[in-house]
Amino acid sequence: MISVGSIQVVFRSAVAADAPAIVALVESAYRGDSSREGWTTEADLLAGQRTDLDEVRQKLADPRVAFCLATRRGEVVGSVCVRVDPPGLAHIGMFAVSPALQRAGLGRALLVEAEHEAAARGAEVAEMTVIEQRGELLAWYARRGYHDTGERQPFPYGNPRFGLPRRDDLHFVVLRKSLGVSAEPAR
Repeated sequence: MISVGSIQVVFRSAVAADAPAIVALVESAYRGDSSREGWTTEADLLAGQRTDLDEVRQKLADPRVAFCLATRRGEVVGSVCVRVDPPGLAHIGMFAVSPALQRAGLGRALLVEAEHEAAARGAEVAEMTVIEQRGELLAWYARRGYHDTGERQPFPYGNPRFGLPRRDDLHFVVLRKSLGVSAEPAR
């Protein structure tokens, strides 16, 4: 158990049985009224789902993927997915912290944990995509050392698995960070 801000958490790797808790956490952090309790909500940009059980189960079964979890009193309160592809590129996604615990430092500690996991799996660079309209989130990642590559990816309009857009100008910003410089320890 470690202290993160004023809370005590345990970091661990996810197992298949964690899939429903991961889905519930990701949904609560990004969609619907519960997401508005925190600052990571996408509810004004997207309705519908953020992920589903099939997607999380597929990721958990992929040997290139690790889910780093933060638990508090046995409950999953933070999650981040790390997929490492050759040659040394880690894709970071499904990063979620319980809305009630956002702004407590848990996200920062969990991201460091994910970066350590990526480096341990041979990654030299971490990459993620963030919806461009999420200025506060892009600024948060910039403070963590992620830079805008200038690359943009289209939002998958027409695929409800990724959500139901509330506007027609969504796209993703590609962010990257070198993992060559040791990240601050999470523990």
